[in-house]
Order: sequence, then structure tokens, then C-alpha cells
Amino acid sequence: MNWHWLTFFGDSMLLLPCAVLIVILLLWKADTRRACLQWLLLFGAAGAIVVVSKLAFMGWGIGSRMYDFTGFSGHSALSASIWPVMLWILTSRAPKGLRRFAVACGYILALTIGVSRVIIHAHSTSEVIAGLTLGFTMSTSFLLLQYSRHTHIHPLSYGQITMVLLLPLLLVVQGKKAPTQGLLEQIALTIAPTGRVYTRADLHGQRLPAASVTHLMPQ
Repeated sequence: MNWHWLTFFGDSMLLLPCAVLIVILLLWKADTRRACLQWLLLFGAAGAIVVVSKLAFMGWGIGSRMYDFTGFSGHSALSASIWPVMLWILTSRAPKGLRRFAVACGYILALTIGVSRVIIHAHSTSEVIAGLTLGFTMSTSFLLLQYSRHTHIHPLSYGQITMVLLLPLLLVVQGKKAPTQGLLEQIALTIAPTGRVYTRADLHGQRLPAASVTHLMPQ
């Protein structure tokens, strides 16, 4: 299996446009705008937690050496937040059983993307577990809210489904990765009292200045 290709399905270059599509579809097809507001609040909270955790480590060295943790895996959190919800919306015209199967596939896809992050050594196991837990909490909370309120999504025609899938498919074919890591590093350098960003090597004491060790969480 090409894990590097699979991991792109969790890249923000693909998933942030998908998040925008979810907002549009909820405003357009949901019978209440409350669903869109709930999605924005939950997804925004998950994204904020990921960003804060990464900046906390990059700028201040706040992490856990014992668990090899430098922040929530963004790929894992985004995937777990978006894919179950996206497939739930896209299968609005399908029978209930098929729709549940599609949502389950969304969960499995996100889990597989998380595994890919560990296999290609982009994240530690703890970071992926944290990201998946955060993302699944968000998507599951959203879906349970819609089931409890019996939110109705007006079915998409096959032509509309094709149009919705066109942008993600084009992004997958293009395969360009979002420069989020570099952007976060620049933000960390701007807001943190440090001349460089902390790295995993710092976390494990390979080049961490003695004065900064106290910033790390206890083992």
C-alpha cells in the first residue's frame, strides 16, 4: 500500500476545502441552519485545539517526553472530523443501512490515515491517537446531534454529488501538500520568546537548552 499517497487524504490542502463544502451543503441542503452552526463550532474547536497544541510545543517546548507527544496530529484530527460527516451528507438519498455503512467507511478511512502517519514516521502513536480521538469526538457529537434532532438533509442529485466530489478529486490528482507546518513555525517564532522552533529532538533532550527543560511536562 502507498502510505504516502493515502496520507494525503488527511492533508489540509484537501480537507479544508472539504470543510468549506460541508458548510455550503449544510446551508443549502439541511432543513435548519442550526446544523451548520453546530458543525462550525465543533470543527472550529477541534482545529483550535490542534493549532494551540502545536504552537505550545513549537514555541515553548511544551510536550511529553514519555509519550513522545509534540501536539495533536492534524491529519488525524481533520480526517476524523470531516470524512464521516462528508459521507453522511453525500449519502442523504441512500437507504438508512447504506448510509450507516458509508459513515462507518468514513471512520475507517480516518483511522487508516492515522495509521499512515505513524508508518511514514510523520507522527508518534500518541499524537495520532490524540488526533483521532479529538476528531472522532467532534464528528460523532455532530452526527448524534443531527440524529437526535432528526435533521433532514435534502437529497443531492447524482449531478450535484459529482460536482461536490470534483474539487476533492482534482486536489487528490494534483497532490500538492499544504504548507501548514511552515506557517505554524513562523507563527511560533513570532509569538514565542524563542529564536527557533522546538523539535522532537529537543523533546528527547538531544539539543534542548538546559534552561528550557522545565517547559516540558513531567514524564
